[in-house]
This record gives sequence, structure tokens and C-alpha cells, in this order.
Amino acid sequence: MNPRTFKGQQDKGSQSSAASFPCSPTPSHAVASQPGHRHQPSGKQTAPDRSSTRTASLSLAEQDALLRQKALYEIKQGNYAAAIDLFSLLIERNPQNVTAYNNRGLLYFQNGQFSYALADYNSALQLNPTLAKIYNNRANCYASMGRPMEALFDYETALDLNPANTHARINQGITFRELDMYEHAIETFDLALQFDQMLSGARAAEPTTSVAGHIYAQRGRTSHLAGDWNYAVADYRRALLALSASNTTQLRVSKRLHVQVKRWLSDLLNPELSTDFKLDA
Repeated sequence: MNPRTFKGQQDKGSQSSAASFPCSPTPSHAVASQPGHRHQPSGKQTAPDRSSTRTASLSLAEQDALLRQKALYEIKQGNYAAAIDLFSLLIERNPQNVTAYNNRGLLYFQNGQFSYALADYNSALQLNPTLAKIYNNRANCYASMGRPMEALFDYETALDLNPANTHARINQGITFRELDMYEHAIETFDLALQFDQMLSGARAAEPTTSVAGHIYAQRGRTSHLAGDWNYAVADYRRALLALSASNTTQLRVSKRLHVQVKRWLSDLLNPELSTDFKLDA
């Protein structure tokens, strides 16, 4: 399991945001169209070309919005190649479209095409170097490419721009842990937890958010690898509580992490039952 729990974040820049994925494509009949010309010079009546008439009636911004909706629908269906083609078309239509570069980069990242993802994140940041989420995304890409120091630099930049970006802070902590910098990792997870509690209004004794569950899981794993097993057990149990708090709204990644934490806890409490003697990060 890739421990980097928050792999990418959509950009909410000046372009229309891709943060909320539609459950279904925008129905064609929802787009207003103008009546076609039914009378031809020959006197024959023909049915109007509704598709071309409808497209012609849309502004460029509306056409781009429709393309974005189609791309997001393809993502929901798991058709990443089709979504990449649509984001590429958006970029061709408007080379200044930061959101399209970021979202296409996310898709390349999910496909394991890290060099293409990195190029898109670079293009997005050249257009707008103040977007914390894209620095987080590029940092994830660097980490997956085996370039942890560049990843840490980008995570730090993302946090300078937005100290409340808990996702970037969690990923930064994971990177510290992968470098065996356990104390730095623990400090980072502590800060992430403080920001999550501040943003959610939760008390430290009530780990009720899914994000808190991720933080406890990763902090517990760090303590586990560092040999602080009492702290690890306590955090694993907090993580299981938080990740189970709202099963109906859990993301798939949270459910997978819940299963992983149960295995980590079992390995720690019952090492003689584990056939895997190497602790995986």
C-alpha cells in the first residue's frame, strides 16, 4: 500500500474548480439551444441540426465548462485516458488554463506517468506560483520519483502559502519517515493534528474526523518503526476509532487505511502470528 494517503488535490483557482466530481454527465437537454432554421431555399423542410446549433449558442466559457464536466464524468467512470484527452483539449483552447494542467497532472500521476505529471505541475506553477495545492501535488510526484528532498521543499512551500493545508503536512511527515527522520515526522504529524482539531473544532480526546484518522495512523506507524510501541498502539486505536466514525461517508482510501491499521496493530500485539517480519512503511 502506498502510504502517501493524500496523493493529489484539485486546484480551485480562477478557472472553474474540479474539486467536486459530478455523479452523472450534464444531460444534453439541460443546455439551452436556439431553434434551427427549418425552411431551406429549396422549400423543403428539414429537421434542425440541434447539436451544432446548441454548440454555436454557447459562449467559449460555457463550452469550456461543458468540456470540464465531460472530463470529470470520465474520471468518475475510471476512463482516465478520455479525461486526459479532454483536459488536453481545454489546454489547447486556452494555454493559460491552470486548472486543466493541474487536473491532467493528477491523472498522469494516477497512471504512474510521473514525468508527464511533473511537466504539467511545472506548467501550472509557471502560470500561477502561489497555488499551495499544486506544490503539494508536485511534491507527491517528486516523492514517487525517488526525489525526497525536492518533495520536502515543495511541501514546505505549500505550507508557507497555506499553513492549514493538512494534506501537505501529512505527506511531509510521511516523507520524513521514509528518510528515517522519525522525530521530524512525529513533530509534523503533531502539527497536522493541531490544525485539524482547530479547523474541525474537535477536542484532542475526540478523534472524530477522517483526516484525524489518517494523522493518527501515520503517527502511530512512525512510532511503531521508531520502536515506541506504547505510543504506536495508542495512535493505532485512535485511528481505528476515527476511521470508523462515519463509515457511510468514508473515502475508499480511508477504508483501505482502516484495514491496514488493523494489520499493523495485529503485527505489533501478536508478532508471532505475523509471517511478515519486515515492517513496511
